[in-house]
Parts: sequence; structure tokens; C-alpha cells
Amino acid sequence: MDDPQILDRIRSMVDTEHALRAQLAAGKISAEEEQQLLHAIEVELDQCWDLLRQRRARREVREDPNAAAVRPAREVEGYQQ
Repeated sequence: MDDPQILDRIRSMVDTEHALRAQLAAGKISAEEEQQLLHAIEVELDQCWDLLRQRRARREVREDPNAAAVRPAREVEGYQQ
């Protein structure tokens, strides 16, 4: 994925987060369902942001941004904010 594709995916997931919250507020899904779905989205969002940061860092040091790779969820989720 290139940077615009990653950013599009991030926007899509943010839109999905908002839709889930609206569905919860409307009583269409339970709080448990919302939490499960939100967790999956948050993990993927973290992976996308990490990939974007990797690509930008590689570009800054004149390395190939396409050599960046999605890191495992366990690794990305272990980062300190």
C-alpha cells in the first residue's frame, strides 16, 4: 500500500467507528458487540499508523518506503503512546 491508500483505509475505519457508535446509540447493536468491533478496528488503525510512520521514516533517510511492512498486532499494540 502507498501512503494515500493507507490514509484512505484510516479514514474508512474512522467512519466505521463513528457508525458503530451511532448504531449503539440507536440500540441497533449491544455495547458488547460495539466493543468487540471497535477493538478490531483500533488494532488495525494502530497497524496502519505504524506502517505510515515506517514509510515516512524510510523516505526521510532515503530508503525505499515500499520496504516497510505491517507489523503484527501484538507488536504494535505493545507500543507506548
